[in-house]
Amino acid sequence: MFGMTRAGFALATRASWRIMRSLIVLFLLLGSLFAKAEEIRVAAAASLAEAVTEVAAASQKTNGGKAVPVFAGSNVLARQIEEGAPLDVFISADSATMENLAQAKLVRNIEPLLTNSLVVVVSAESDLKITRSADIQKLKRIAIGDPTAVPAGVYAKTWLTSIKLWQSVEPRCIGTENVRAALAAVEAENVDAAIVYRTDAAISRKVRIAWSVPENESPEIIYPFAICSATKQPDAAKRFTDFLKSEESRKIFSARGFGLVEK
Repeated sequence: MFGMTRAGFALATRASWRIMRSLIVLFLLLGSLFAKAEEIRVAAAASLAEAVTEVAAASQKTNGGKAVPVFAGSNVLARQIEEGAPLDVFISADSATMENLAQAKLVRNIEPLLTNSLVVVVSAESDLKITRSADIQKLKRIAIGDPTAVPAGVYAKTWLTSIKLWQSVEPRCIGTENVRAALAAVEAENVDAAIVYRTDAAISRKVRIAWSVPENESPEIIYPFAICSATKQPDAAKRFTDFLKSEESRKIFSARGFGLVEK
């Protein structure tokens, strides 16, 4: 063929197949790399902003895939999932929000991850003193997450109701879109105090903890996570949720002040 001997043609053919096989292997390897580098979106409660950002970066180094955090109130994120937003993993600040999504079959593989506790914070410059839970009644303006929807606000209302203070304190409460907004209201000195998570108080130098809600009064605060049923990248989502349970992630969450649910 074009002056090529049969033996030469055979050699050329074998060489071509070797090149083809090499290209196929290369394409498979590249495909694997691209699969690992798939980007997923992780919806997480606002109180997790610093911790999940750090965990996402650590996960990328370990798994090679990029996890892009999306932060908001758990109720807002749940509504986005209900409306079909392209989210792959959800970490809620409460179990009720997650269970509602599970009943609608919008999430799967739910597992508890973290715990937290409530504190009352005031401006770092404030001389307000709270020596018992009943002293909350002294405050004129108190920022809390929306008590009808935002987990931090629901927890705050549950606490105040359990100690029979909600009825007297409710008129002074200002509902916010998420717990970080409540914290910001104290930082700006627009309110006397806010009821937030202990982990939120730890990130701000503009506030101080005036009162820690006693454990025997506090509602149980659990942060569960799940894979969104509509994810188009279930393998990448599974790798990230597996990493959430790793010792490396647990150390990050613990350093940020979160309690850890026992494995």
